[in-house]
Amino acid sequence: MKSIWTGAISFGLVNVPVKMFSAAKSSSLDLDMLDKKDQSNIRFKRVNENTGREVPFKEIVKGYNYNGNYVVLDDEDFENAEPEKTKLIEILNFVKEEEIDSVYYEQPYYLEPEKSATRSYAILRDALQESHKVGVAAFVMRNKETLAIIKSYKEIIVLNRIRFEEEIVDYSDLNVPAKSKSNSKEINMALKLIDQLTEKFEISNYKDTYTEKLLSVIKQKAKGKISKVKKLRIVHTKSDDLMKTLKASLSGRKKVS
Repeated sequence: MKSIWTGAISFGLVNVPVKMFSAAKSSSLDLDMLDKKDQSNIRFKRVNENTGREVPFKEIVKGYNYNGNYVVLDDEDFENAEPEKTKLIEILNFVKEEEIDSVYYEQPYYLEPEKSATRSYAILRDALQESHKVGVAAFVMRNKETLAIIKSYKEIIVLNRIRFEEEIVDYSDLNVPAKSKSNSKEINMALKLIDQLTEKFEISNYKDTYTEKLLSVIKQKAKGKISKVKKLRIVHTKSDDLMKTLKASLSGRKKVS
């Protein structure tokens, strides 16, 4: 694997030099965009707005519109903004992981120690594991300040990017129902259904079946076979049928495959 960032975890007065690697990959099929007429590939070009000329990537710079004029920034300018954060993942404090709502989670990365930091890396990893805590950290990657949690995961340390509070969209404009009465028959029935469907979480039990089936459709279509599938119609459960539906769900439990 190729590292995407190098720097160090700052832990009190201890620095742990690390390399960062992507920990996630897409499971979806790589679909190309084609012209419907002749199936030619669609290409996107970076062009000069004034001349229409295609601009090579090496000639493209980043700029900020400041009072009607662009100020062009280079790599040194980004580092000068806050040089420590471009090279240090600073652990600000430690918290219980369950205190962080899942709405804040973004992207996981693996951290590998540099050869000179294997001992300090192991100490931090093992201390995180035994304390059942995660570190809340801040650093800069790709010219953007990032909030993250540092946690132990099996034999390694994982950095998981999380969103800042201001990055979460306010939902107050959404039209949602008021909270149900906790002692209602429907709630009690729903709680029984939840209890019946409760299992220990095992990630290996969950598979991306859609991609597999889509690939099967592609293979069949390549052979000239087009299967007709009856379209699924979503039927909404009416309020007066809710108890009946909940009872039927309890008696006909389906396992996640």
